[in-house]
Amino acid sequence: MASLLIFVTLLHLITLAVLFIATMEKSWWVWDGTEHSDLWYNCRFDNETEAWFCASSEETEWLQAVQVLMVLSVVFSAISFLIFLGQLFTISKGGLFYLTGVCQAFAGLNAFTAVLIYTLHNKEILQDSRELSSGHFGYCFYLAWVCVPLLLCSGIMYIHLRKRE
Repeated sequence: MASLLIFVTLLHLITLAVLFIATMEKSWWVWDGTEHSDLWYNCRFDNETEAWFCASSEETEWLQAVQVLMVLSVVFSAISFLIFLGQLFTISKGGLFYLTGVCQAFAGLNAFTAVLIYTLHNKEILQDSRELSSGHFGYCFYLAWVCVPLLLCSGIMYIHLRKRE
């Protein structure tokens, strides 16, 4: 039981960290390594000064939806972890971690919706940027996709996890 508890806790913390990185880092869309776009900024690398120059992304409804859903996903996953810690010390023997699992699964559904919107509407989100055919999805986009099944699986594991003495 202790090993399962440690595994679930580590999975939750790792998923939360990866989800936070995917939300805040600057690589959701990449053009030839010199220009990046994320949920918050568009950044270009200037070869003369050897520095990155970033400007706020143009707000569209689709981008705002992705931003809100990713932030909600991070918030629900963090709340889920805090609820888990509280339930770990207060729940009676044989009790299930339903609330923790539901919050974690909800975080996974938020992340899934955000990444799906970004996948389907990246032309509208990146409308004033360079030609999309010369770019590709960045590593943060893939990290967000990896978080979706991890969040959903850990939510299901929490729902089935029983507290034992």
